[in-house]
Amino acid sequence: MSGVYVVLEDRNGRFGRISLEGIAAANILAAQSGSKPTAIVIGAQTEALASVAATKDVGKVVRIEHALLSPYTADGYTAALQQFIAAESPDYIVFPHTYQVRDYAPALAARLGRVLIGDVTQIAEGPVFIRSLMQGRLSGSYKSSGSPTLISVQSGAFRAEEAQSSPAEITIFSPNIEASHIRTKPGEPFRGTAQTVDLGSAPLIVAVGRGIREESNLNLVQDLAASLGAEIAASRPICDNGWLPIERQVGSSGQTVAPKLYIAVGISGAIQHLVGMKGSQCIVAINKDAEAPIFEVADYGIVGDLFEVVPSLTEAIKSAKS
Repeated sequence: MSGVYVVLEDRNGRFGRISLEGIAAANILAAQSGSKPTAIVIGAQTEALASVAATKDVGKVVRIEHALLSPYTADGYTAALQQFIAAESPDYIVFPHTYQVRDYAPALAARLGRVLIGDVTQIAEGPVFIRSLMQGRLSGSYKSSGSPTLISVQSGAFRAEEAQSSPAEITIFSPNIEASHIRTKPGEPFRGTAQTVDLGSAPLIVAVGRGIREESNLNLVQDLAASLGAEIAASRPICDNGWLPIERQVGSSGQTVAPKLYIAVGISGAIQHLVGMKGSQCIVAINKDAEAPIFEVADYGIVGDLFEVVPSLTEAIKSAKS
């Protein structure tokens, strides 16, 4: 086995959480052969990024470096990785499932004559790669023969790896890229809805759903969130009604989150919402309907009227902290 490699993606000189989750997925994959993954950083000047990557839970770090790899272009990244793969013959390459990866990884897979298994949520023994279908209503299991196998991992599906004490070895790979290989001129990086908060980085989240009934009742969950020092989030109906801004929405058409604690208040648990928060470490659900789907994914469930439960819970938290 030639090994497991994970491509890290930086934004403004920093690795996002999803790159660290990619390392976690790569470690699960590498553990099946008793090895450690190798991290890949790509760019024109990668020394600083490689030093950071070397402190993560990886065996080695490879700097794929060339002046034409900045700014990012799909042509440049595809050519560089194709040459690297030809030289190293890896068995598996793990990517974070980002807009950038979705731009170039399919082209890379096509050049290699391989399939890209996208948006993977679990890795089982085999290895078997599991991904959601039809917005989470179904799950599909995939195995790959031959190498390399290319996969991208869904945001929030894997626990981000912590730093390790001893830095990993760093090497450099210099691809042969010419200006004529870059057929596109990059524009401004894609920007989603302007966000006043990055829910994906929040350790504590209190989310509210249509069970709150009216906008005037939002102060109940806002008080609960304030007592915990948590961020406020919402299911789609709340944002569609304009009660909270769209950047607070969690779900398939909103943000994907994986906090340490996720409290779902008055959220029934439609699949579109669950796919955005099921990676949370601890889920607490408060709902008066004992049959609500949210309880199927909850670690703790409170069946009761949120207008009675939430104020009591808020007071208990304040008392415990005083």
